[in-house]
Amino acid sequence: MKVNCKAEIVKIEKLKEDLYKFSIQAEEIVSCAKPGQFIDVRVVDGIEPLLRRPISIYNLDKENGILEFIFQVKGKGTSLLAQRKVGEKLDIIGPLGYGTFSIKDYKNVAIIGGGIGMFPLYELAKELKEKTTSNVHIYMGFRNKDLVTLEEEFKNVSDELTITTDDGSYGISGFAINELKKDCEKEVPDKIFACGPLPMLKAVQAFAAQNNIPCEISLEEKMACGLGVCLGCAVKTAKSPSDAPEYWHVCKAGPVFNATDVEI
Repeated sequence: MKVNCKAEIVKIEKLKEDLYKFSIQAEEIVSCAKPGQFIDVRVVDGIEPLLRRPISIYNLDKENGILEFIFQVKGKGTSLLAQRKVGEKLDIIGPLGYGTFSIKDYKNVAIIGGGIGMFPLYELAKELKEKTTSNVHIYMGFRNKDLVTLEEEFKNVSDELTITTDDGSYGISGFAINELKKDCEKEVPDKIFACGPLPMLKAVQAFAAQNNIPCEISLEEKMACGLGVCLGCAVKTAKSPSDAPEYWHVCKAGPVFNATDVEI
């Protein structure tokens, strides 16, 4: 059940030059939020900019009612959000999104993300480690060493962590999907979870389909409202006829989908 509340900012961390982590007091949202969901943030108290900014949930501290989210400064809205201070209150709506990650016992799980697409995967990995007996292998892909973020945090919620960089400046040179494919030659996971850039998601989707591996992907389509009103974040369903395509909206049906259900 989504709620609209005023959440106090209790901590701000600058992770990179343009990357911020906010910790907010939001007991009502934290108590019912699930891995894969997001919140809608009003970046200023006024009406300009009018639209809220949808941001994925990074971490849920249910004991203390703290919600953490990470965002990259990309435009006016996120620039204004980055200027907010500890002690101020944010107008937020959440948790949003019907499609969430499946938390249950698996033998082996592969979690793969790229760039800022890693952040929605943290709560997933944490809950898999806390609530199940799953063996969790996380694959983190970045363009270069300077962009590697939260390595220690993801290491703490995994049984094995693989980091790749496109230019080879840190970890293994190449793409994260290539390392997943190599490891699958030795042991195939019984579930793949993924979030990140569209080319990476397409590659993961195709690989999972070719090898009959159940896969869930979190899509990060641009959302104007985040509430299913504007109908801007449409994704085509995989089984709809070409002459009469059907669409789901990521903010309501997703953001997490079974990889076989959507055409990306």
